[in-house]
Formats: sequence, structure tokens, C-alpha cells
Amino acid sequence: MSKRPLEALTETMFYVLMSFRKRDLCGAEIADFVERKTCGRVRLGPGTLYTILAKFEEEQLIREVNVLGRKRTYRLTDKGRALYGDELERLRACIADAESEEDDET
Repeated sequence: MSKRPLEALTETMFYVLMSFRKRDLCGAEIADFVERKTCGRVRLGPGTLYTILAKFEEEQLIREVNVLGRKRTYRLTDKGRALYGDELERLRACIADAESEEDDET
């Protein structure tokens, strides 16, 4: 089976990409950002977080920029920034559809 590129992000993937908008981060900083940003609604365990980071590296959405002992720091790539923007627009369209006053019944 061939690998398919990411079409739509999961909620946790979206927040991980969001975390990189302003600076390079390590895993603990990403998890802290997501927990703060969502007021604790979304919590990333290490297994989930590092699975996402590995997938993002494989898809070239992020790249490792520093290693200090076990601490690895990552940076968002142009491809990652573009995917984040596309996903943001997709989610905005979903919200607009949900808030539309148009009657869906025929």
C-alpha cells in the first residue's frame, strides 16, 4: 500500500503545528503549549507526541535543528507552514458551514 500524504490533520496534529508558529521547540515545550492553549482540554502524552513528530519529520513538515543530550529541538518548514495554513482555512470553512443560517432540509 502506498503512503498517502496528510489530507486533514487530527486535532492534536493541528495543535502541534500551531505550536511552532513563533519559534523552534522541543517536545516538552510543545506539550506545554498545547495544554496551555487548550486550557487542559488536549493533553499530549509522550507516545502520541513523538509519533506525530516522527510523522511530521517524515513528511518534511518539521526538521530537527538541535540535539542536546536527549532534548531535540524542531523547526517548522515552509511545507509545514503551508499545511498549517491550509488546515486553518479548512477549519474556518467548516465553522462557516456550521454557523450558516441556510436551512439544510429540502
